[in-house]
Amino acid sequence: MHKPSDPAPVRVGVLGASSIARRRTLPAMRDLPEVTIVAIASRDLEKAERFAAEFDCAAVHGYEPLIDRDDIDAVYVSVPNALHHPWARRFLEHGKHVLAEKPLTTAAADTAELARLAAERGLVLRENIAFVHHGLHRHVAELLAADRIGRLRHIDASFCFPPLPASDVRYRPELGGGALLDAGIYPVRLAQYFLGDELTVAGAVLRDDPHTGVDVAGSALLAAATGETVTLTFGFEHGYGAEYTLWGSTGRLTVDRAFTPPATLSPLLRIDEQDHAEQIVLPAEHQFATSVASFAGAVRRTGATGADPGHAAWAATTVRTAELLDRIADSAMRVTAGTQS
Repeated sequence: MHKPSDPAPVRVGVLGASSIARRRTLPAMRDLPEVTIVAIASRDLEKAERFAAEFDCAAVHGYEPLIDRDDIDAVYVSVPNALHHPWARRFLEHGKHVLAEKPLTTAAADTAELARLAAERGLVLRENIAFVHHGLHRHVAELLAADRIGRLRHIDASFCFPPLPASDVRYRPELGGGALLDAGIYPVRLAQYFLGDELTVAGAVLRDDPHTGVDVAGSALLAAATGETVTLTFGFEHGYGAEYTLWGSTGRLTVDRAFTPPATLSPLLRIDEQDHAEQIVLPAEHQFATSVASFAGAVRRTGATGADPGHAAWAATTVRTAELLDRIADSAMRVTAGTQS
């Protein structure tokens, strides 16, 4: 319950009635006292009404009507990838804070443009990569800092899952589909989390589906300025896997269910050394709730100061993520996905 002195909740309008919004982000928003869901907009009015009934807010037909509403402080953008940039830009231009699903845009130049615009307007702009807000990865970073596996030498990270329904927007190239933007962004961001933003793409392979025109899988090799290497695997033509291994000079640390753990899952870390193995169980967390709470906290601080104090650091990392994704796409050797299941 809010105390009289507490800041008012951030009033959010939702752009798009997507699956990730319904399953993960909107339940988190509904349950957070820092946020109030005001309206949900969809080009499909029936879908907007279904979502609105579930989350106890107004239904809006089409995206345009949200722009000039004076009962909304911020907008959560959950439309197909290719639409993130134009709609996020319009809402920033109209003075609204923006939380957008990943990827923030489909090109580094567009991501940089939005970051500049948010800074100029004193607005909060964030990309909803929820896993970076989970305490699991902070604990891993603390173990690294404590020299638990010695000097970090290599990261191996993967995020793969089975094929999607044929109608899924991730098979639509004109809407920003493809495995690199949808799944590859996770291990790329993980590499940045542990090694910083000074990463170089040394090589990549993308598997293109000739029927849909999108990449359905891929791998990449990155190198850090300090000498560490990273191998990444991603795709949606695999059995499910979301894991990473940090190889150190004296041991290995492995994390499973790394990127999309259920809110009730207690994460398990495994440390393997030459003559010792150890498992560590950490508390369950709702990473989407933590991500949304972080965004809402930034909006509230900005309201008090007129600027987002966390913008510069966030923007530098987010733009670099987009640059790395661009580089993987531009430099990749392209192979054709087979037709066998």
